[in-house]
Amino acid sequence: MSSYQDSLQNPAYRPDIDGLRALAIGLVVIYHAFPCTLPGGFIGVDVFFVISGYLISSIIYKQLQTTTNKQFSFVDFYVRRIKRIFPALLLVLISCFALGWFTLLADEFKLLGKHIAGGAVFISNLMLWDESGYFDQASHLKPLLHLWSLGVEEQFYFLWPALIYAALKWRLNLLLVALLMLITSFALNIYQMHHLDNLATTFYLPHTRFWELMTGAILAYLQQAQFNNHLSLHTKPQYSKVSDGQSLPNYLSHLSHLRPPHALAFAGLMLILIGVVAINQHSLFPGYWAILPVLGSALLIYAGPDAWINSRMLSHRYLVWLGLISFPLYLWHWPILTFLRILKGSDLSLVYRITAVVLSIGLAWLTYVLIERPIRFGAHPKLKAGILAALMII
Repeated sequence: MSSYQDSLQNPAYRPDIDGLRALAIGLVVIYHAFPCTLPGGFIGVDVFFVISGYLISSIIYKQLQTTTNKQFSFVDFYVRRIKRIFPALLLVLISCFALGWFTLLADEFKLLGKHIAGGAVFISNLMLWDESGYFDQASHLKPLLHLWSLGVEEQFYFLWPALIYAALKWRLNLLLVALLMLITSFALNIYQMHHLDNLATTFYLPHTRFWELMTGAILAYLQQAQFNNHLSLHTKPQYSKVSDGQSLPNYLSHLSHLRPPHALAFAGLMLILIGVVAINQHSLFPGYWAILPVLGSALLIYAGPDAWINSRMLSHRYLVWLGLISFPLYLWHWPILTFLRILKGSDLSLVYRITAVVLSIGLAWLTYVLIERPIRFGAHPKLKAGILAALMII
């Protein structure tokens, strides 16, 4: 759910990745509003994880390539993250506080305050893990339950840039570091799921989820390497080593020519759709099942913007529009559904569910146009970030 226009894909922005976002948010919203219709829709979050890992890593690799001393600026990176995430999140947190003040009992409002604090410092996943499982009966009455995934992403944003910095400083091969992180995280995911029999721990905690974001990070690394190798055929390369000054194996330079983009994109989409149909809340998820949405998303991104599915379907203007508002839509839809359940009862009628979805889309669009874009773009980025950080602390 990170910045769509921050994608590194050279040379330009890829609308098909916004289309993939639209697919992901569509799955999540339908699952939350109509769970019986799409029982596996929650895997849309895993699609978001891959996209986020890909785009965030692309930003970092791009900065390493374009700066004269090949240094990574933590300040610039986090200024961009604050401007991207804080405006919509602050608006939703304040709105939930106001609604909770008028609708919740004292104990419920106290718990909401705890969750607002957890959302503000991006540890919602740790709080929810300590309280209960994602699929327990009380979960649908927690207005900020969905912020667990934002917590995982932000924790990744703190760890991964630091690892990149360390790899560069100590001249380690960044690709090997990334692969080690992915393998370790996936192994912990499988071990905890099948040997410790602890669904909530595996679902919420970052160390069992980072492999999904690392899949996107490795994909960004390989595509950056391909782009650099392509440049080297025409010009003197300015920076052809993303990691440690050692050239990648020669076969990487030929990957872009060997990949069949249409087949990769089709396979990726099929894996996601199979996951939606085959996975439900009773599946051992994430576990091995998470491979379906993660690999499917990676294949769709790697296929490139010229693959038929990407260029004709995912790049459709309506899907791109939905992808552009996917982050505020993700933030708005769950609190609206939750407060409706609190006020009208857990078994919401079809009219209320449809109303909640329409209202969420409308608020997401307004948030994107009136709040997100004016703050994210324009002058004084560090001043804006400082004010947003102060407001979040308050």
